[in-house]
Amino acid sequence: MAAMNSLSFGVVAIIAILYAVVLPMAHATKLAPAPAPAPALTSDGTTIDQGIAYGLMLLALVLTYLIH
Repeated sequence: MAAMNSLSFGVVAIIAILYAVVLPMAHATKLAPAPAPAPALTSDGTTIDQGIAYGLMLLALVLTYLIH
């Protein structure tokens, strides 16, 4: 009788392992394709103008601080 219990336990263990391996595969989905890369950034001049404006404002702030 002990051999029968051991055998049935082994069968149940193998079936449980198979279920643990096979069932997640059944629910698996394919990965979505990667999105296309973003186009290269181009400067239309406004970024440069804004940088110059910030630089001039900083210069004006420093000069105002030094004069007063």
